[in-house]
Amino acid sequence: MTKDKLSYKLMRIIKSSVAAAAVPVFIIYIMIAKPDYTIMNGLAHIVLPVAHGIGSIITWPVRVIGQGAHWIRESSQLRTENKELRIRLDEALANKNACDIAVQENKKLEREINIQKASPYKTVIADIQFYDSVFHHNSFLVNRGKKDGLTKGMVAVSFDNRLVGTVTDCGSQFCRVRALTDADTNIAIRISGSDVSGFLQGNGKSNASIGFFNDTLFVGRKGLKVITSNISGILPSGIYIGDMVDEKNVDVLRPNNISRVMILQFNDIGSYK
Repeated sequence: MTKDKLSYKLMRIIKSSVAAAAVPVFIIYIMIAKPDYTIMNGLAHIVLPVAHGIGSIITWPVRVIGQGAHWIRESSQLRTENKELRIRLDEALANKNACDIAVQENKKLEREINIQKASPYKTVIADIQFYDSVFHHNSFLVNRGKKDGLTKGMVAVSFDNRLVGTVTDCGSQFCRVRALTDADTNIAIRISGSDVSGFLQGNGKSNASIGFFNDTLFVGRKGLKVITSNISGILPSGIYIGDMVDEKNVDVLRPNNISRVMILQFNDIGSYK
């Protein structure tokens, strides 16, 4: 029988199979019929590593499936935890935004209170209810009136102490304030840091114009600050009005850009209460 024949190859396979099958039978025989622990210990060094390797090969798919199931379970748990963390993060950001808004509101209220306390004069805080702009006349109504101690001739300023207008009519619960852009506005002013004074006149537009009378050589320019003057005894001195935008025009505060003002209580003889 040559090695190239099929029958020879089959015979080798059969012999190997018989030998492999005889090994466990021999071991069982020794363990039951003739327990020789010396032989058993010697065989253990051979059989156990082989059995461990075979067991590892056989159980590999099971272990892979188990590891895959464990990974899937952990991934699902991580996704659930990430979803919960995103929800908590969104809630935290929403709370932070609410806190930021509350802080800003508190700062605004504190600033308004501090301004009112810092003023040496008695003031009344009022909300702008209605802004009226007809032709060259600009005015607005505030929700404070005679019952709050307001009268005609008092001054309305913003919370950064910038002149907004003067009270022209006053009822029990409301007052009308003439804006600086109104065509009837004519108040004494002065260039800050100088003795140059004149009058501010509204023109019904976004700016107001200045006419100087005590220095004919003075030429206005952009950036000069304009404040009130008490030369007429009608308005208090030193209230900031605005900056000049060219030789004659001043950028004044328009009431449609704000919502609240402070009314400085000013009496008929030209002084604050």
